[in-house]
Amino acid sequence: MTPSTGLAELVAEWREARMLYPLYAAMGREFVIEMPSCADLEAGIDTPPQESIEMARQWLLDVDSRVQVHQLRQFLQTTTIGSDEALRVLLVHHLTKQKHSDSDRDKIDFLLVQYFSHCAPSRLEDTDVDLEYVAQTLEPVLGSVDLSVPEWLAPLNPLVAEAFACKDLRSLLTSRILDKGRKIKTGAGDDYYQPVAMVAFTRFSFMMRRVFFRLMHQDLNAILDGLRTLEQQGVSTLDCRRAQFSAEEPISRLRMICQSWKVMFHAEYSSGQPLTMLGDLRGVVEAALARTRKSTPARSHAAAAGGGMADVPEFEVSSHVPGIPDDPSR
Repeated sequence: MTPSTGLAELVAEWREARMLYPLYAAMGREFVIEMPSCADLEAGIDTPPQESIEMARQWLLDVDSRVQVHQLRQFLQTTTIGSDEALRVLLVHHLTKQKHSDSDRDKIDFLLVQYFSHCAPSRLEDTDVDLEYVAQTLEPVLGSVDLSVPEWLAPLNPLVAEAFACKDLRSLLTSRILDKGRKIKTGAGDDYYQPVAMVAFTRFSFMMRRVFFRLMHQDLNAILDGLRTLEQQGVSTLDCRRAQFSAEEPISRLRMICQSWKVMFHAEYSSGQPLTMLGDLRGVVEAALARTRKSTPARSHAAAAGGGMADVPEFEVSSHVPGIPDDPSR
């Protein structure tokens, strides 16, 4: 390495550290994480001495060890970080570490999908999300990738196809598709960091994310439409013990819970219990609808025929990934 090259790299490293510092500082405030101080980064010095760059390098490693994967995920999914460039710098920072822990791998895995989601068009069709397209989008962080897929990655494609065949969120969760994908990922060891593997896992997680949101929206829409129909038929409470609520749960409260779930699942959907409750609640509502149709068929028919509002969903089922989506592969 020539002196000029070394200097250029140090300048670039300091610029990236300055870009990452406010991001980490904000995470520290958000999650009340005790972080060491780094005076030169705080001051935003333009041309620091080399020892300051070395201190900043160590500061970033120290802070990385304090920030948990779920905190990074939640922060980036609920906070605007300002630019794709900041996300790219954060991803490259983790990729270029000399040693990677399991936590580093999970952070990289999430950041790759997050970066791809930021860069990909919002109306990207499912059929366009092939390995070549993902590799092209990730080229700024992974470079040019040889797309010769090793045999151990072959099971990912059938898992994607199986997920798209799921009819509701419960069927996706009970299929264990997400667990199977994660098992392949965690079992890869250092092979995970092969560029083609990171491209393949990014595509897998992105597609799982799309399936998740579509099914989640469908379940919530079905519940909310069902609650509206039940209210029109004079029902005010439901026995929701099956979904871990009360025996006389007010429909108005159930509607509020569904709206809050929509927000929560966008922020962090790896919570298994709320997702199970969502599926159970849909079952409760559908069972109640079936009972009312059986007991008062004429009334139910009139509500279905005359109540135009029943055909209007509470929120649109999107065919694309929301602005800052989650990663269902965890």
